[in-house]
Formats: sequence, structure tokens, C-alpha cells
Amino acid sequence: MEDNSSCSSAGTALSEASFLQRTLERLSSTQCLKVSTEAPVAVIALQRYLSEQPEGQPDSYDVTVTDGVWRAKCSVHPALNHLVHSNTLRTGTDVSITQCSFVYSERRLGHGYICIEKLRCGGERSALLPRIQDVASLPMLVKQGMERSVELQSDVPLQVSRKHYLSLWNNEDPEGDIWTSGSPLSDTVLDVSNITLLSSLESCFRNTWKPLPLLVKIIHKSRLRYYGKFGLKIDYPFQAYFEVADQSGTMSLVLWNELCPEFYQKLSVGTVLYIQNYSLKLSYSNRSHPQMDHHQMKTFHSVEICLNARNPTSVVTVVSAKSVLPQWGLPEVSYLFTTRLQLDELSNNSACDVICLVTFVGRVERVKSKGNKGPEKFWTYRWIHAVDGSSDRPFILEVFSSSQPEVFSRICPMTYLVCTQMRVCRVEGSLPYLTSSCETETFITGYHKGQPYVSDPRVKSFIQWTKTLKDNVVLQKTSVGGHYCYPRPPQTFTQSMADASAQVPLVAAADLKKEMETLQYREHKKLAIQGQIAAVRYTKHPKSTESRGTEEREVPDVVPDVCEPNTQDHPSTAEQTTAPISTAEKISVRGIKRRIQTRKVKQFSLNLRRMAAKRRLSEIEDEEEQEEEEKESDSVSEDAPNVADSQQNQDSDVISWESSSWPKQKQEVSEYLCEGGLHQDSVSRRFTIDEKDVLLQRSNLQPTHWTPEQSADTPPPVVCPGFYQVTILGINKQMAVDAAFLPVVSSDDPRAVALPQDPHGNTMLSCLSSGFLCPLSHSQSTLPQPEEVLGSAGELEDMHLVCILDLCHLGGDRVEVLISKVYRVTEVSLEQQVSKCTAL
Repeated sequence: MEDNSSCSSAGTALSEASFLQRTLERLSSTQCLKVSTEAPVAVIALQRYLSEQPEGQPDSYDVTVTDGVWRAKCSVHPALNHLVHSNTLRTGTDVSITQCSFVYSERRLGHGYICIEKLRCGGERSALLPRIQDVASLPMLVKQGMERSVELQSDVPLQVSRKHYLSLWNNEDPEGDIWTSGSPLSDTVLDVSNITLLSSLESCFRNTWKPLPLLVKIIHKSRLRYYGKFGLKIDYPFQAYFEVADQSGTMSLVLWNELCPEFYQKLSVGTVLYIQNYSLKLSYSNRSHPQMDHHQMKTFHSVEICLNARNPTSVVTVVSAKSVLPQWGLPEVSYLFTTRLQLDELSNNSACDVICLVTFVGRVERVKSKGNKGPEKFWTYRWIHAVDGSSDRPFILEVFSSSQPEVFSRICPMTYLVCTQMRVCRVEGSLPYLTSSCETETFITGYHKGQPYVSDPRVKSFIQWTKTLKDNVVLQKTSVGGHYCYPRPPQTFTQSMADASAQVPLVAAADLKKEMETLQYREHKKLAIQGQIAAVRYTKHPKSTESRGTEEREVPDVVPDVCEPNTQDHPSTAEQTTAPISTAEKISVRGIKRRIQTRKVKQFSLNLRRMAAKRRLSEIEDEEEQEEEEKESDSVSEDAPNVADSQQNQDSDVISWESSSWPKQKQEVSEYLCEGGLHQDSVSRRFTIDEKDVLLQRSNLQPTHWTPEQSADTPPPVVCPGFYQVTILGINKQMAVDAAFLPVVSSDDPRAVALPQDPHGNTMLSCLSSGFLCPLSHSQSTLPQPEEVLGSAGELEDMHLVCILDLCHLGGDRVEVLISKVYRVTEVSLEQQVSKCTAL
């Protein structure tokens, strides 16, 4: 009796200590629970899968949370999906559940789960997780009677019609426990006396025949392709292409559906396969192919080998390297390694392989796939600079995720990088760069062992060159993160009516707000707008604009109409924490507050400007200086315009210019989108070995699963001498937007690579057009001061320009808006339906 009593007391104490357990017990007696006494829970996993709903949200999400006592796997209500899209709901943070329900499966007995309908997002980092010694050891909370539910206990979606998760931020990366790798290879003796050659398959295709076994070697491997969509009755809609070869030639092999999770990660270039029970199909013509001329083998294009889990059930045997016999006559894997010096001689779209030492790694960004007919699809990519000693110029690499997430996320400076089947891109006015193809694979230090290229003479030559380097010298030339975009906009802006996809889209100012609102986490867009520059502010030693996530705020599930910034009925700060506000609306409201504050300090700014003038012009007679100050004071008191003048605000770190018409125009605009400053994530920083893990976390995408490493200290603030804030007034003067301009001021900046460095006059307009101050060198001592640059801003008065903007969603409510180039409108050709704007 005493034992039962003590067990009961322990269970009661555990229940009282666990918010999740109390919530589950209360849900037994009510359909929908509104939680009044909130307790924070930490998000330890956030997983995505294809939705069961025919309309609306294409994705569904499961979230695993913990209160320190239990873990609970819950479903996220579709109305909260936008919190995932903006990376507001993310792993490693605390949330407070304010409304939830319990959903029973109608198609499976003994299965149900908690659905989170409303929640409150907490700060930047979890306060709960550091206090938990081992999150994985916490028990999983399951409703009584549902202990046998596979979905609640294993790595599969809660919605029973879905069998697997997708990568959180793209569709190409394997995600979840179903993707197996590293299984033992076959050492069994194979009967190769009755195999057929690839050269025989084309002639046998239309005949009724029982396929004989194949013995082939993989010479190319493509990334995964996910083709799932609503209504498709296939549990694992994946596909992967391989190019295989035997002594007679090469042919494409396609791995389908269930076989992808089982075999994709086991199969690599150089792997030998013994294949039985395969099928043949006509080749799919609308797909990319690797460049294979260097193999000097015949390629059979008409048919492809198909491996399926049924009809027929293919049998695939992975042969261990020690069991491969020379008499089988399988070809060696061949590569096309190219040095940076040789790259200049390659034609556009030609393929090559590279091995190089990484010196710069940009942040991971996403871009929407063009022409995708199914659910919305994103590609993930990052920019990389790397050297090989053959040239003073680095390789400029645009590397897309190649279904190797463990490699892609660990690319960092000082690592040896191999990229295969890269394609040459040539753009007029820029140095050539390399971009990934569907068949690109990437390897970094720690992943080279066993790869066929290690014996290539060009690889050995590269390794010998790296032995002549000193780590401390190379480290001085490394950097990571920040905004980076290549190639730079061309010297001439062309709007082609015939081929809109081949250009930067020119959007209406009013559409810019929609573009900003619909941005998702780390999504990058490049847009052009027409207008004029109404004001420019320079901020010295700026404090970064970081997420406002440190304050708890209610995150509702409905987004209302956006309020107009010229009304007087804006919600208070307290009301905004509970009112549903879009990203662009938050930006507008912050812009209004800044304008009001600016007007309040206008007279005080003038006083500080006069003081600065005294210091600069001490040699001028006191009487003349006093007379000039009185004139200026009278001018300001009469609200005269500030033309080509420099103002300093109350902290004396800001100088500015505004056009004569801007004070009146900014009161009349219907919308003012103001981002408000420079973000830490916008500026690259020096790479150090000690901060490697923290820097990689910051430049990578938010992970699906929380790990203790996420709780590491943040890197020190990035060093930035200052930046320009450019206010662009739309061509019809109905909308204005603030964009940050961060010119290149040092040749050490990654953006300085391949930058056309034609000398210019360092006027505000020429700097905006070129993107840099000249002359560029390692030292900034010879560059003009911001006061000198802004002193020429008067030429911007009422000038019609086309401005190129780079937008990127940095997570939460942070939207990066950078101006990368401006064009003056000089000619329009209606006959060719092309409008041209020639840059200065």
C-alpha cells in the first residue's frame, strides 16, 4: 500500500510539474482549450511534409516541444504556417501555447495528437533548454491508449497519409531516418557469366525478353528530385538519375520512389552495381545531362534503365571495392579538373571540375524555382570564393544544395573544396563564374577519403601547393556571411518585352510592398523600381538592427488589411504586440515613428551642425561665421528647404541630405516602407577558427532539430565603418522606400572581387552607380569622407532613376533592402519594345 501511495504521489507531482501533461489531461474533457496560465515550452524539432489539404497551404508542419519533463509531438495549425515561413517559429526558442485542441485520426484506430492553434513566440534563444541536461532522454508524451501509435513515437508525420518528412527549406535534401546509408556491402561471389552489356539494351528494348543482369559502375550522380503533389498516390515520390558505364559505353539509370530512401545515399560515383529485374523505358528528353566527352566512351541516349520497388521488383547489389575484378573491364572514373587560370579560356555553359581552398563563404539563401507547376519550390544556394594558386583571382562559385546537406552546411573558409560538373557562366562586363548543375557533387575536408579523384594528378598538384601556404596568412584573407550578389548589374539596363525572364523585373512602387510581404525566410529577390532619390543619410559606426524577438508578442493566425501610414489612428506599441501585423506594415510604422522623431530634433540638429562648422572653419572670422549662422537659422525657422546640406542628429553620428521637395512630399506619400538600419547579417566578417561553429550557424539556415551547439555564444558584433540610407520616392510619388547602401571601400571586401574599378569622381551618384569608392586598396585612408560624398548629392535633385534593389528576408520581422545600382534614364526605343537606361 505504501509503495502504491508513493508511486501515486510521484505521478501527481510529475503531472503538476509538467505543463504539457496537464494540458493533455485537460484536453480529454474539452474539444478546444484556451490556456490562461501560460508556461513556456521549448521548440526542439520542426518538420515539414506535403499537406493533405487540396487547397490552401501546400505544406504541413509538426513541432516537437518540451517543458523539461516531457516531450510532445504536435501538429501546427495551417493558420500558423506563416510563422515558419518567416522563421519566427523555429527550433531553439521558447513559445507559449495559448490555444490548442486534440485531433483524433478518423482513418486509424488509436491515433491522435495535439494541434497547436495559437501561440506566443518568445525571445531569440530558449531560456529553458540550457537547463535540460539531455533532451533526447525525456519521455514522449502520449495520450493513454495510444502508446502503440507509430506516428507519435517515430520519425514520420502525424497525418497518417504521409510517410516521410521533407527538408525544412528545400525539396532536394534527404530528411529523416528513412534515408539509410553506410550499410555493409556485398562480398558474395557474383555470377557474371550471364550478364548483358549496355550496348545490347537498345536493340532489346522493343522485344519481349527477360532482362539479363547488368554489371556497371556509377560515373555520375544527380541530386534528388521530389515530384510530390496533392492527389498523387505515391508514398515516396522521389527520383534520382545516375550515369552508369561498362566496357561497352554509358547509359542513364533512374532510381524511383521507395528505392531512393533505401539506396540513394549508398550509391556514389565509383560504386559498382550488380542489377537484376530492371525495366527499360524511352529516355526522358527534357532533362539535363552531365558533360561526358572526356570519358571517351559511347553514350546510349535512346533508353534508360529503371529501378523500382515493384513491377518488377528490382534487385540491386552494391559490390564492395575489394570484390571488383580487373577482368570485368569496368572503366575508371574520369574528371575534368580545371585551374582558375584555365577557366578564362572555357566557353559559356561548358562543364568542369574544380579543387580549391575556400577563402569566403556567403550565407545560405533561397530562391523560388522558376516554372514550377506543383507546390511552391525553393532552391538553396550560397556564394563561395576559393583559390588554387594558378591565378591572383579566385573561383567565384554559385553552389546549390546537391542533396548533400551534411557537406553543404559545413563549407567554410580554410577547407579544401571539390565541386564536380560545374557549369561556366559568362556575363558581359563580369568575370566568369561557375554554377552548379543537376549532376554537381561537393566534397570538403573530411569527405575526400575514398573518392576516385584523390589519385588524379591535378588533385595531387593542388595538395602540394597548399603545403607551401601559412595558415595565419591565409586566415587574414578569409571572410564569411553578409550580403553578396554576383554578377553585378550590367552597365545598361534593358527591359525586354519579349523575354521578361532574362532580366531584373521592373515593378511598380506599389507592388514593392507586396514583394516584401510575400518574402519567406532567406528568400532573395532582385527588383528594379523607377523613381528619384529624395534623401540620403549616412550613419557612422552603426548599431545593427536585430530582430525584435526579445519581447514576447502574440502571434495571431490572421493578417488584416494594412493600415495607411498617413492616418492618425496607428495602434500603440502595446497593441501591436497582439495585433496581427504584416512585415511591410511593421516597416511602415517604424518609418512613421522615425520621421516624427526626425522633425523633433530638427532644430537641435542645426545647432550641432553649426558647432561642427565652427571646428572645420576656425580660420574664418568670428563675425562672418556668426552672420552666416544667423542666416541659416532664419532660413530653417521659415521652413526653407535643405538643399545639398549636411545635417547631424543628436548623437552626431548621422549626416544627411534631402531634396528641396522631400519635406513636403514625405507628408503626402500614402506608404513609406522604412527598414530602419543595417543588419548584422548584411555585413561579412573575418573568419576565425575559434568562432567557426558560431559563424557557420549564423550563415546557415535554421536547423530542423535543435542541438546543444545552438546555445553557443553569438559572435562579436561585426565591424562596419558606416552605411548610407537612401530614400527612394516612387515615380508617381505615392510610395517611398528606404534602402541601405553599403559601398565597397576596401579591396579586402569579398564584393570587391571582379568589381569593375573604373575611376569615378566619388560623387553620391557615381558611387551609387558603381557600388564602390575609389581608389580601392587595402587601406581606406585615401578614400573621401562621407561628408565629401554627400556634398555632391545636390545633383540627385528631381533626377529620374532606375534603382536595383536586393531584398532578402533575414528571419522574424527583419527584411534586408539594399540598393546595388542606379541608372539614369537616357533612351527609350519603342520600335524594338525595349527601354534602355544607361548607367553613368
